[in-house]
Amino acid sequence: MGTYLRLQRQAVQAALARAEASPPRRPKLPKGGASLGPVAQIVPRPQFVVQQKRTSRGPEPSIIHLGDCSMIEGRPHRITEHDARVSLTDPTIEARAFCRPDTELGVDLD
Repeated sequence: MGTYLRLQRQAVQAALARAEASPPRRPKLPKGGASLGPVAQIVPRPQFVVQQKRTSRGPEPSIIHLGDCSMIEGRPHRITEHDARVSLTDPTIEARAFCRPDTELGVDLD
């Protein structure tokens, strides 16, 4: 058992020495030596959901939320940005005042 542990320790030490000795990798430049240019920053697009409530008196107006809103009740359904924008022009559909999807979409409801 002692021999096995000694061999394992030597293997780990050798791997660590190789990792520390290797130079950091640099991205290859395109031919001609041009730089890669600025790195494009990926900005996640907001997601939208519609909340529909049914009551004993019938359905209540649907509510559009931002996808990460903490005020979503029930079982929301994801919708596209386009569908959210179009839905907010319908008088029977409301924008949640807490998360303000209308502001995010640039829709003026007044």
